Amino acid sequence: MDRKAPDAARRSERSRRAIFEAALSLVGEVGYQRLTVEGIAARAGVGKQTIYRWWPSKADVLLDAFTADADVEGYAAGLPDSGDLAADLKAVLRATVDEFRDPAFQAPYRALAAAGAADEQLSARFVERLLEPGMRAYVERLRAAQEAGEIAAWVDPRIAAEMVLSPFSQRWLMRTGELTYSFTDSLVDTALAGFRPRPS
Repeated sequence: MDRKAPDAARRSERSRRAIFEAALSLVGEVGYQRLTVEGIAARAGVGKQTIYRWWPSKADVLLDAFTADADVEGYAAGLPDSGDLAADLKAVLRATVDEFRDPAFQAPYRALAAAGAADEQLSARFVERLLEPGMRAYVERLRAAQEAGEIAAWVDPRIAAEMVLSPFSQRWLMRTGELTYSFTDSLVDTALAGFRPRPS
């Protein structure tokens, strides 16, 4: 009876997924400082040499694990455009509040933010893979609103997007206050009050 040779690609993919799951679960349990490649390997049931063959550090493992299932296609589809910019931004930011409150999201994101502060290359990859696609979606929605006359012509859509998102990130990262729907609704209202066309 013929036996098929083991599928190395499928085995490698299983190992990768196990490593990703181990890294994400462990960072939530022990924190980034106590997270180790050895610990990830033990949890995933692989040798640490397997991890080092694919990634140079625990930070790189965590980055790939966290961004593996990122909804980049969702970003590419853009933000909703109902014709009401304020309503659309509030809906998206409320959904973002829910995501950022999820412990499974918080632990790796905070770990990567801390690691990125000390590792410029890691930070650049994180921005490129996850943050920049989201930022572009906001910029494009704000530009569409500008073309529709909802935002003044002098407003730079990129700066406007950063003005909406930066206070959100600051509050969450620095824990300066609770992330709530009322906060994000107020954030949108305050920002748009400055972006609206002024009566001539």
